[in-house]
Amino acid sequence: MTDRSMQKERLTVKPAMEYKRLRYFLSKTKLRRPLYWVRHMGLRPADIFFGSYPRSGSTWTRFVLYEILTGREASFDAVNATLRGVQRLTHGIPVLPGGGRLVGSHEQYRGEYGRALYLVRDGRDVLLSEYAYLTSLGFYRKDLDQFVADFVAARDRVNGFGPWQQHVSSWLGSPITGTSDLLLMQYETLRKNPEDSFLRICDFLGVKASLDTVQRALASNSISQMREKERRSPQLPPGKDTFVRSGSVQGWRGKLSQSQLELFERYAGDVLSRLGYPLSTAAQEAIAVRS
Repeated sequence: MTDRSMQKERLTVKPAMEYKRLRYFLSKTKLRRPLYWVRHMGLRPADIFFGSYPRSGSTWTRFVLYEILTGREASFDAVNATLRGVQRLTHGIPVLPGGGRLVGSHEQYRGEYGRALYLVRDGRDVLLSEYAYLTSLGFYRKDLDQFVADFVAARDRVNGFGPWQQHVSSWLGSPITGTSDLLLMQYETLRKNPEDSFLRICDFLGVKASLDTVQRALASNSISQMREKERRSPQLPPGKDTFVRSGSVQGWRGKLSQSQLELFERYAGDVLSRLGYPLSTAAQEAIAVRS
């Protein structure tokens, strides 16, 4: 890369990072609610939502789905321009039957979400991934002990989306839960059985996809390839892994202290248990007493 191209890349990255920083801090203010109400206008009957809490594996899932739905190679620019989130809903491109769009949302369940795929990941892995992401950008400067406390109780509203357990509960308790209008998919299942899982997602979206198509999309979006795509993206800091991480399953084991686990599970243990995630002994005993 020449000095001129490196300078151009840095000039491109800086405004994007400043916008991301501004959006992060605004998301924790009172302006957030009316702003997101406006952003949910303009929905179409054929639109399907892709809901998830941040750091739950939605980026990887969107990349794979992009290649299945469009037949084109996924990149950060291409995916973000096509599979829009609610904040850029008016620019979304129809990729579903009937002119529908696959609309990403990190919001808690809303009445506008008539049909949706909801991706959920073990909250302890989400916590660690969110902490690494926010600290790498300088958005959060306290230690992990304080982050766990802020994350579960939302005292600091660390990311504007509320506590993980509250977010998941809003979807599990939604009017579309238990109906054909909601597909609940666990990230761990996606990683363990990706071919069957993505075929199931495609069937839910009303899209016919062959096993060969799914396999090609998966092969094109391994973790190592996702990191390379991040490195090449002009919208992300060059040479710095800020978004794509290991995508680990039960990576929290050995990384969270017993006191951190007990605090998280005190707030979120019931939701973890409902989803079938293993709990520490202390949390299991507490839930047993309550029941």
